[in-house]
Amino acid sequence: MNTANKLTMLRVALIPVFLTVLYIGFPFSNYAAIVIFIVAGVTDIVDGYIARSRGQVTDFGKLMDPLADKMLVVSAMLWFVEQGVFPAWAALVVLIREFMITAVRMIARGKGRVISAGMLGKIKTVVTMVILPFLFLPLEQWMVYSCVGAIVLTTVVSGVEYVIKNRDVMDWKT
Repeated sequence: MNTANKLTMLRVALIPVFLTVLYIGFPFSNYAAIVIFIVAGVTDIVDGYIARSRGQVTDFGKLMDPLADKMLVVSAMLWFVEQGVFPAWAALVVLIREFMITAVRMIARGKGRVISAGMLGKIKTVVTMVILPFLFLPLEQWMVYSCVGAIVLTTVVSGVEYVIKNRDVMDWKT
């Protein structure tokens, strides 16, 4: 396994650590969770850079990297839903988009095609990963709404763009 793929797997391995810190709930656990989340997010940036600069882009990385992002983001969002910080409907919008994208990728894979993340999907990931740590902090309600709105907006726009861009993968006739 190359370095980029190892970093992707590190991001996956940090998810249970992140959740354990939150559920144990020791003093300042929110701040520890922020640090873990940010470290996991940075692995996404670093593994992408390494993969491209060293020519280590693999089918495994193209599939696992976005999946690792989804697992990290959904873990945080579900924690926030449980805490009453993030509305369930907004998390559902994110989950539906992620299932939809995964389905399109699976269909494409079955046809011998691997679809990498597009630019709007990358922007959505950055926006989400930058905003989520702020939700661990005490924020005014309007700021929480703004954070949720930015996540939902980038999620919907990138999801629509992804489906339109890859509609040739779908066999709409059957």
